[in-house]
Amino acid sequence: MQLKAIETFLCVAETGGFHAAARKLNVTQTAVSARIRLIEEETGKALFTRGAGGTSLTEFGQQFRPYAEQMLSLWSFAARDLPSQTQNRVALRLGAQLSIWDPLLVDLAVAFEQRLGQLLLTLNYDHDPNMADAVATHVLDAALTHEAPKDSRVRSYELNAERLMLVKTPATDDPVFVNLELGEVYQDHVRSAARQATGQTVFLGNCLMALRYVLRRGGTGFFPEYVIRDHLSSGQLVPVDGALDLLLPLYLVTHRDSTTGEDIMMCLSDLRAS
Repeated sequence: MQLKAIETFLCVAETGGFHAAARKLNVTQTAVSARIRLIEEETGKALFTRGAGGTSLTEFGQQFRPYAEQMLSLWSFAARDLPSQTQNRVALRLGAQLSIWDPLLVDLAVAFEQRLGQLLLTLNYDHDPNMADAVATHVLDAALTHEAPKDSRVRSYELNAERLMLVKTPATDDPVFVNLELGEVYQDHVRSAARQATGQTVFLGNCLMALRYVLRRGGTGFFPEYVIRDHLSSGQLVPVDGALDLLLPLYLVTHRDSTTGEDIMMCLSDLRAS
């Protein structure tokens, strides 16, 4: 889809008519109509209704408008601002399959920047169920996952397993268990702890949200030791007596053609050792 077509669509939406848009863009009305028709043919939806009362956006046109604005804004940044920012800067896109590694991603980005200089981009990717595919297709440069990838396009490094501790707030009359649902290994381990709780709250993998919930209202849950270290020191959380730690597998995944994989691995190893 041509960017001029997007620009024309937004101009028609702003001015309220094809004639007005043609005048503002200094093109013919035929050109305006052709550009709008291009978008309508590609989307299969009408963008405007034309009647005695003038030109107005269809329901789809209203939905399409913010995306068009984002596309035009993104292109403007890529064409005008991005070239001046790329000099001597490394692009890095990081992702994690589980939210327990969100803080680790931030630390990794900082460590990588200290090692190789200022980064062009650090992306905290959404928690995709297939991190290996995201790396293999160059959506991400590197990812942390608890599943050993089988994709031949990627390289994986097995790291020390993530240690999750079962902790609780000291004075808890209602020991609700916060279930993060972090995959099969996690679920198998936590079943006994969940059965002992009076209630269960599911957070669909959002570790930091679950931790804040427990700290605010009281409760029990498995959390990475490095995430709750300060809360244990302050006494806000205490280990549950007799509970076994959960060791969750951890892999770093990079593309086989990656030129930064070894550097990322070294930074991550340093972080895990500290």
